[in-house]
Amino acid sequence: MSSTCFISDLHLDPARPAVIQALAAFLKRHTHCAKLYILGDLFEAWPGDDDDSAVATGVANMLRDFSAAGPGLYIMRGNRDFLIGEQFCSAAGATLLSDPTVIDLCGEPTLLMHGDSLCTADADYQKFRRTARDPAWQASMMARPLAERRALAVSLRAMSTEANSLKSEDIMDVSPPEVARQMRAHGVRQLIHGHTHRPARHETDTGLRWVLGAWEEQGWVLEAGVTGLKLSKINIYQ
Repeated sequence: MSSTCFISDLHLDPARPAVIQALAAFLKRHTHCAKLYILGDLFEAWPGDDDDSAVATGVANMLRDFSAAGPGLYIMRGNRDFLIGEQFCSAAGATLLSDPTVIDLCGEPTLLMHGDSLCTADADYQKFRRTARDPAWQASMMARPLAERRALAVSLRAMSTEANSLKSEDIMDVSPPEVARQMRAHGVRQLIHGHTHRPARHETDTGLRWVLGAWEEQGWVLEAGVTGLKLSKINIYQ
């Protein structure tokens, strides 16, 4: 039985070439898997699918080579790369996933999310999220020149970093009642998400919640196979 893999929060950026290299190595080692799901924040920032930077082009090419070898590839938007669209996914040989999405994982209905919508205690961020996901807002954003969007992405990233430095850890984590509400609403007993950068396995009254880790000092992958699910570390800096 082929495995299914889940990763998220790579935050690919030209300032961190080691992470880009680690992704390339990971893809070469995992062509045996049946499916790979990237659950948001593949990129640190994404100004739009017309981005012609070396990182954008290089990552699209390596993902296309990976999917062309056989595995199914699925990409979900995150809070950093919420402007990823069909054009990039087509270039990468990937399917764009809605957030949330329910899949059949080894016979278990499983809810996939990026995870930012679960952090309901962070009212300021949720207000921004509603704006950033609005189709009209996104259309107005994409009407701006690429250079302007790149500058805005840098500005938003700096503002987010500053704002987060003033928030408590609890505010930036998921809200258990919201987790339970989403799992019940979608009729599942298993949830996989990223965003919080707190890799773990949580057992709750509503089921099992797997949290993917960010690719920082090390990377993380959740692999589902015949022996169950396993959350593992990935070497980035040898």
